[in-house]
Amino acid sequence: MFHSKRVIGPLSLACLSVSVATAAQAVDKDAPPTILDTVKVIGDPSKARDMPASAQYLDTGDIRDQTYSDINRILRKVPGVNIREEDGFGLFPNISFRGVDTTRSAKITVMEDGVLTAPAPYSAPAAYFNPAGGRMSGVEVMKGGSQVKYGPHITGGVLNYLSTPIPEDGKAYLKTIYGSYNEVRSHGYVGKTHDTEFGRFGYLVEGFYRRSDGFKTIDSTAGFEGSDDTGFSQVEPMVRLSWEPNTDMYQRLEVKFGYSNMDADETYLGLNETDFRHDPYRRYAASRFDNIETEHFRGFARYFISPTDDLDIVTTAYYSEFARNWSKLNDLRGVPDESRSLSGALAGANNGQGLACLRGQRACDLRVRDNNREYYLGGVESVANYRFDLGVTRHELSGGFRYHEDGEKRFQHNTTYTQSDSGAITNKVVGAPGSQDNRRQDTRAYAFFLKNRIEFGNWGFTPGIRYEHLVQTNQNFNPGKSNESGTSSLDMYAGGASLDYKFNEELMMYGSVHKGFSPPGPQNAVVDGLTEETSNAYELGVRYSKGAFSAEVIGFYTQFENLLVIDSIGGTGTGDSENFGEVDSRGVEVALNFDAGQAFDLGFRNPYFVSFTYTDTVQLNDAASSDPESIFSFGKKGNRMPYIPEYAVSFGSGIHFDKWGVDVTGNYVGETYTSASNTSLQLDGGGNPDARFGKTDDYVIVDVSAYYQVTKGIKLLGGVQNANNEEYLVSRQPHGPRPGMPIFAYGGFELDFDI
Repeated sequence: MFHSKRVIGPLSLACLSVSVATAAQAVDKDAPPTILDTVKVIGDPSKARDMPASAQYLDTGDIRDQTYSDINRILRKVPGVNIREEDGFGLFPNISFRGVDTTRSAKITVMEDGVLTAPAPYSAPAAYFNPAGGRMSGVEVMKGGSQVKYGPHITGGVLNYLSTPIPEDGKAYLKTIYGSYNEVRSHGYVGKTHDTEFGRFGYLVEGFYRRSDGFKTIDSTAGFEGSDDTGFSQVEPMVRLSWEPNTDMYQRLEVKFGYSNMDADETYLGLNETDFRHDPYRRYAASRFDNIETEHFRGFARYFISPTDDLDIVTTAYYSEFARNWSKLNDLRGVPDESRSLSGALAGANNGQGLACLRGQRACDLRVRDNNREYYLGGVESVANYRFDLGVTRHELSGGFRYHEDGEKRFQHNTTYTQSDSGAITNKVVGAPGSQDNRRQDTRAYAFFLKNRIEFGNWGFTPGIRYEHLVQTNQNFNPGKSNESGTSSLDMYAGGASLDYKFNEELMMYGSVHKGFSPPGPQNAVVDGLTEETSNAYELGVRYSKGAFSAEVIGFYTQFENLLVIDSIGGTGTGDSENFGEVDSRGVEVALNFDAGQAFDLGFRNPYFVSFTYTDTVQLNDAASSDPESIFSFGKKGNRMPYIPEYAVSFGSGIHFDKWGVDVTGNYVGETYTSASNTSLQLDGGGNPDARFGKTDDYVIVDVSAYYQVTKGIKLLGGVQNANNEEYLVSRQPHGPRPGMPIFAYGGFELDFDI
C-alpha cells in the first residue's frame, strides 16, 4: 500500500488540532470530574431531554445489548436518519439526516470525541474510514438549529462517536463473540484513575478485533475453484492518558492515540437482477481480484482549564493519516462499448455480452483499478464557555476558533487481466504507478462560531452564527491536465436560532430556524467553479418525559438551495460533484419509549420503543446533468431524491430480570428509487441499460438477543440478527443490486470486573 510520511508544514510539530469544547456546568475540584462532557455534543440521555433541538443519545446499553458493531444497525433506533447499506457489515456506511445525499456520509459532520474523524472532511469527505461501532461507549446525533457550533457539513447534522472513557475506578472489560460465517469479535479494555501527590493520573488501554469470512460466494471458473472468502479483518487499538494536577485552578490534560487497520475482500460489483433474485449472495468470478486495505493513525492532545467557576476553556490538537488501496474491477475491455461499463453489463447491454464476461463465459479483458489514495488532517481548535447573569436572564456564551488542514492524494494505476472464453486468466498487464490518476487536493480552513444560550423564566433562546474561510488547492499531475491546477478561496456563513418553552419538568416545546452549508471539494471549486451547498432548515418539536414514559415528536422542513451531489460511476468513482439545484425535504420524526415493568411495578424491566420517520424529498427543478454516469442525471421536477425512503420504522421490546433478559428489535424500511429519474427500470435517462437505476426493496428484519448473568462480572450472551432471514436488495450502488446481511447467529461471553 502506498503510504506517505509527508508532514504538513507548521502542523508537523505536534499532534496538531486543538478542539475546544464546553462544560455544561462549573467544575467542582472535590467532585468527580465531568470533563468528558466537554467533548460530547449532547452529554448524556438526561441532557438530551433538555436540549432545544433534535438530539438523540445512544448509550453503552444501546450498543452492547444487541451486540452491534454495524453503525447502520445502531442508528436504526434514531428517527430522521436515512441509511443506505452497502456491504452488510457496516464497513462502508452511507448515512444522511433528513434527506441529504447518503453517499459515503459526506453530507454530515462525523466526529469521534468531538474531533473530526473523516480522513479529509473538507477536501474529500466521501472517504472510506468509519470507526468500529462496537468499540464505542455511545453515539450522539444532532439535527436542526444547534449545529452552528460544528462544521463543515451542517446542512444535515452531526454524528459524534464516543470512545471508551478513562474509568474513575479501576475497570477491566472483555467481550468476545463467535458467530456465523466464522465471525470473531472481541472488545476489551483496562483502565483506572490514580490519586497521587502530583495529581490524578488516568489511563485506558483498549483493543477491538473483528473478522469474518463473509456471507457471499465467488463463482468458480477455469483455473479458479471459487471461494467463500469474501470477508474482512479489522483491528482498532487505542490508548488514553490523563493528568489533573493538584492546583487551585482546575486543569486537565488528556492525550489519545488510536490506530485502525482493515483488510477486506470487498467489491463494487453487484449482480444481474435475475441472478440476484435467484441467489443474492453470489459473486461473479470477475470480482475475485477485488480487495481493499486501509490504515489509519490518529491522535489528539486536549487541555482543559477552568480559571473560574463560570469560565471553561478547552483546546485540542489533533492529527490523523489515512491510507487505503481499493483494488477492484473497474470496467471491461474486448466487448462492445455499451457493455464496458459494469452497470451496463449487469443490465444486459448488447445482448448480455458484458454479463457473459463477468460470469467467465466469454473472452474479454478485466480492467482492475488500484484506487490508491492517502489522506491527512490536522488542526487546532479552541472554545471558551462563559456563564453569567444579566438582569433576570441567565446566559451561557460559547465561542471558538479552529484552524484546520486536510488533503487527499491519488496515485492510481490499472491492471488488465486477459480472460479466455472458458474464464481462465491467460495474461496480466500492470500499469505504471500513477499512470491512471496522479493528483492531489488540499484545504486550509479557518472557522469561527459564537453562540449564546439565554434563559429567562421558562423560556430559552439560543442564537448562533458560524463563519468559515477556505483556501483550496487542486494539483493535477496527469499529462495534459495542468490547466486543472490552481487555488481558490471560499467564504461560508451559517447561523440560526432556537426558541423553547418548558411548561413544567415533563413537557417542553421548541422550534428553530437554521441556515447551513456544505463546501465543495478543491477540484470542484477550482476546476468547476462550484460554491457551497446551502440550506434553510426549520423544525418544531415537543418533548415529554415522566416516569416510565417519554415521547418526542418533531416536524422538519429543509430547503436545499443548491444541493451538491456526487457525479460519478457508482457514486464513489471520481468523487466529482455537480450542483443539482433546489430540493425540499420535509417530514416527521417520532420517538416513543415506555417501560411497563417500571410503570406497573412488576419487579422486572419490560421496555418498549418505537422510532418512526416520514421523509418527503422533492426535486424543485429538472437536473442540469445528462451525464449517464450520474444517478442524479435526468431528474425531473417533482421527483423524489434517490435512496431516501418515505417511511422507516424501528420498534422493539425486552424483558429483563436480575439474572437474564431478552430483547427483540424490528426494523422496517420502505422501498426507494435509486436514481433522480425515478424509474423502476434498469435504464438511465438516455434509455441505456444500467443496473444502478431502478428501486430497492422494502423490508422488515428482526434481531433477537439474550443474556444470562452467571455471577457478578460474568455474563453469557447470544442472539440472532435478521432472524427472519429476509433476502432484500438494499442498494444498486456502486454497481448493481446488493443484498443486506442474511441470518447471523452468535454466542459469547462478557467479563466486567472492578480492579
